[in-house]
Amino acid sequence: MTHRNILRQYISSLFDRQLMPTAFKVALFIGSLLFTINHGWALLTGHMTSERWISGSLTYFVPYMVSIHGQYIGRKGHI
Repeated sequence: MTHRNILRQYISSLFDRQLMPTAFKVALFIGSLLFTINHGWALLTGHMTSERWISGSLTYFVPYMVSIHGQYIGRKGHI
């Protein structure tokens, strides 16, 4: 299997209805924890800049992608 095919399958797995519920739960929990650690004080004190909001959104997106990746690898049985 080529790298392009592997990447294409992974990208399609980001929207797999069987994988999404677990990934959303992981992203919500881990993302909220990381958001609080990294941006909580700025949010509470009103110092959230546009850069912080972008970073904050990535705080949720990355755990989602990692969860999907783990489930994808578990399903395929290899890297």
